[in-house]
Amino acid sequence: QVQVVESGGGLVQPGGSLRLSCAASGRVFQIYDMGWYRQVPGNERELVARINIGGTTTIADSVKGRFTISGDYAKSTVILQMNSLQPEDTGVYYCNVVQYGGVQSWGQGTQVTVSS
Repeated sequence: QVQVVESGGGLVQPGGSLRLSCAASGRVFQIYDMGWYRQVPGNERELVARINIGGTTTIADSVKGRFTISGDYAKSTVILQMNSLQPEDTGVYYCNVVQYGGVQSWGQGTQVTVSS
């Protein structure tokens, strides 16, 4: 079993930056993929960015060039650096980790609000 905790959300003006952090604990040696999703009311949860244990990243087209994901599998942490934030980036951001065998664990979510 893996526990996931996010931090770093908040309120920021358009054009600003935020850094989201995620830390996993428990059976972390089985984790091979970590990433971030976001959700707004009435919509499905959507992928923002992922990074696997080999360092391969997947970035949503809507955030390419503005968001960067980095992961440290030795520490079981993943960081989402968000720059040039826009109102459409507002939502609840969830950290997701995947263990070998396909078991997924989610954090509780952190609110990101982009507004002037």
